[in-house]
Amino acid sequence: MLLLKCPKCGQKMKYNSATPILTKKRKRCVYCGRFFKVTENIVKKV
Repeated sequence: MLLLKCPKCGQKMKYNSATPILTKKRKRCVYCGRFFKVTENIVKKV
């Protein structure tokens, strides 16, 4: 489980991937709706 931070609005959210490979993975922010890359916005491992 990872803690991600949206680069647009700054909100933090949890992310759990089904596979350990995170390259080219994208997530939609649940607050503002923007898509962003998972690997570039990891805050910490939870």
